[in-house]
Amino acid sequence: MRTDYTHISVLLDRTGSMEMIRDDTIGGFNSFLQQQKEFEGFTTMTLAQFDSQNPYEVIHDFKNIDEVKPLTRETFVPRASTPLYDAMGKAIIDLDDRLRKMPEATRPAKVILVVVTDGQENSSAEFGKAEITKMIEAKKKELDWQFVFLSADLDAMEDAMSSGVKASATKFFAKNSAGVQDAWASLGGAIASFCSNQVKEVALEGSVAEKKAKKNR
Repeated sequence: MRTDYTHISVLLDRTGSMEMIRDDTIGGFNSFLQQQKEFEGFTTMTLAQFDSQNPYEVIHDFKNIDEVKPLTRETFVPRASTPLYDAMGKAIIDLDDRLRKMPEATRPAKVILVVVTDGQENSSAEFGKAEITKMIEAKKKELDWQFVFLSADLDAMEDAMSSGVKASATKFFAKNSAGVQDAWASLGGAIASFCSNQVKEVALEGSVAEKKAKKNR
């Protein structure tokens, strides 16, 4: 594996309820993207959007991050409902397939799958929670993938954690400009620390784990 190589897959909710934070999401992602472009090392990115009309629409496929274009109102258009499990299942299978086809010496040493959503699962047809849980646990154990979950829905966060996403990599954000900006900034900082080997896993500032620790003090 290449120790200087990181792959980031971002699975972005573009369902109808995202309309009220459409511009904030575009701006947040673009700021995150620019931040990642400034780091040393080699990074590729896959960006996919999901909704019930298309549960896994790939916008950028394992592209050198320097070549990834910013989101716009033309490329991010909220619509339809939320097949969250289908989107996650397809994202995990797609990422696993791509990595297995690469010569081992060229594979990224660090693999991060980020899910950004404002709502809870409501329309999956192919995958259920039990299947997603098994898939996440397998990739964490076998390949040390990092799973990150940003959500504006408390129930969706609980589902994510019970599916195997660590509380330290799960963050609730308020569904407004400040909340969205904070979520993407927290993600950028956490990935920067992880990729520069300051920490052993992605841990978000303001994560569920961090808030629980503060509450119990």
